[in-house]
Amino acid sequence: MATLTGFKTDRVGTYIEKDPYAVLDYSLDWTNWMPAGETISTITVTAETISGDSAPLTIDSTSNTDYVATAFISGGTVGNIYNVEYKITTDNSKQDSRNFRIKVIERQV
Repeated sequence: MATLTGFKTDRVGTYIEKDPYAVLDYSLDWTNWMPAGETISTITVTAETISGDSAPLTIDSTSNTDYVATAFISGGTVGNIYNVEYKITTDNSKQDSRNFRIKVIERQV
């Protein structure tokens, strides 16, 4: 689908590591999937809710260009792995989604 910068892959799929303090933007480029002549009209980004999580992963804001969907994501509890889903709708009402995981770790130098 896209070039994944900073993402890693394990036997389950694609993930990225995040420090609990970090508030960063995570973008997915839909250029290779997008039907000819269409663009992203709307996006919805959700993060998995983990029962009893005292500091859940939070989707702070979202934005999009014609082909790139972006979410600013904060929080998360060290040791938890969250599924994040990006759903898009094109200007011609086509819909699709992509998922990746965020592993929250205390990042070291």
